[in-house]
Amino acid sequence: MCALAGAFVLLATSSAQAATKHAAFVLDANTGKVLHSAHANAKRYPASLTKMMTLYVVFDMIKAKRLSLDSKLLITRKAAAQQPSKLGVKAGTRIPMRTAIRSLVTKSANDVAVAVAENLAGTEQKFARYMTWRARQLGMLNTTFKNASGLTSKGQITTARDMATLGLRLSQDHPKLFKFFKTKYFSHAGKRYKNYNSLLFNYAGTEGIKTGYTRASGFNLVTSVRKEKRHVIAVVMGGKTAKKRDATMRALLQANVRRGSTRKIRRKVPKPQLVAQAQPTRKVRKIAARRVNGLSRTSPAKPATRTAVAVPQPEIATQTASAPRKANGPYHVQVGSHSSETSAQRQLRDIMKRAAGIIGDYAPVTLTYDRNDQRWYRARFSGFSKTDARSACQDLKTRKIDCIVMAAQ
Repeated sequence: MCALAGAFVLLATSSAQAATKHAAFVLDANTGKVLHSAHANAKRYPASLTKMMTLYVVFDMIKAKRLSLDSKLLITRKAAAQQPSKLGVKAGTRIPMRTAIRSLVTKSANDVAVAVAENLAGTEQKFARYMTWRARQLGMLNTTFKNASGLTSKGQITTARDMATLGLRLSQDHPKLFKFFKTKYFSHAGKRYKNYNSLLFNYAGTEGIKTGYTRASGFNLVTSVRKEKRHVIAVVMGGKTAKKRDATMRALLQANVRRGSTRKIRRKVPKPQLVAQAQPTRKVRKIAARRVNGLSRTSPAKPATRTAVAVPQPEIATQTASAPRKANGPYHVQVGSHSSETSAQRQLRDIMKRAAGIIGDYAPVTLTYDRNDQRWYRARFSGFSKTDARSACQDLKTRKIDCIVMAAQ
């Protein structure tokens, strides 16, 4: 009887642990409205969803013309030794960046992810620090990267909400390169690879983005779907099997795509800056201006070296801007008034976590005023039109967040 009870407790505990891996989030990309949320802010292992951020950095550098799709990527010994899934390219081999991108999208190649990191930043560790810094700039406040591939590493965490933010920013910031995520098949060295994302084949309107799996994470998936002018970004994390994860994703899309808006009212305004953008050293700036760590826009004749740091390595800070930045709209949404700036900033960060889908791209600011010989700090989000400010405030109130609409001073 005791043995039976013990087995039951063990089974229940195992089930509970499995259940805690689950998280889901659906975002209306046209408006920023949250359509579905379950454990969206709970910390999870990203697995190969990490490669979305690896690719975001690559896309940034292509957009800045520091790389091209024809740039040659050197496969290092460390890269070649990575665990599957991988492309299996021998150390010392070079592949075009175009091939690297396709292999990351379809095959989720760990060897290529590490090669990207080492070629662009010298070491994978430095590249991961840059990934984290860039992620915080995008508003991914609960994400930390330790590697470029997504293989389980202590401290490498994210949330379903943050992954939706990344999916949205990939689509919004790099629309031409984002089309790589639609790749269904990829051929290299006589082999043909099928994209792990089955929704590309069986759910109309799917345009990517990425699958992921490790034993610690369970089965993860971020999906972008466009139908009849509607656009949603959906995330499922912690699936027990790929089949169950995909079924969950299809059910979420079926229930929520039609709820999305056909009008795009989400404007491209600056994301909240919650990091100090430290400048790289003069030496690094000179190196980066010449070439990216051995990667040039044409195929280099000499072997790539990993002595130059191609990306800045800033120290991460968590200070909200103390003065309003230039924004497109003349209205603010005020969420509180505090006797200390620290309290005002804490409230802004909390609301950004709780209502990221509502606040979206609007910048957090603190404004000072004096009352009864004491300095006070207003906590606001800036850059709204009057209509958008009223709509955002109304949505915040449904989350039990008090607010008022104010004209910018």
